[in-house]
Amino acid sequence: MGIPVRSGGYQLIGAKKTFIDEMNQWMKTESNKPFLFTEYGADTDAGVHKLPSVQWSEEYQCEYLTMQHEVFDMFEAVVGEQVWNLCDFQTGEGIMRVDGNKKSVFTRDRQPKAAAYVLKERWETK
Repeated sequence: MGIPVRSGGYQLIGAKKTFIDEMNQWMKTESNKPFLFTEYGADTDAGVHKLPSVQWSEEYQCEYLTMQHEVFDMFEAVVGEQVWNLCDFQTGEGIMRVDGNKKSVFTRDRQPKAAAYVLKERWETK
């Protein structure tokens, strides 16, 4: 089992349901174990804004993180979380990424993306 990475973009609502279903399965299988989520996030091209949100936009990254947090908060077994990476970094070319790995909440030159404020609010209210 793993987080359903095949459901993204306009399928975000379906991804949430799939993630909840998967977590319910884990609770049946491993009900006595704590869960710590690491390396979660959505690639985002800083400065790209779209409404309604689309993949690669800052709005989408915020919606994705918010969805993940809502599911984490539904399960007492989730004891921790660590977003993918602090800052974007360069990777080899490929069709799955926009000019490097951009799942982080800060750009390569350490400027905050909108998602940094989503995390800041979450951490300050927990």
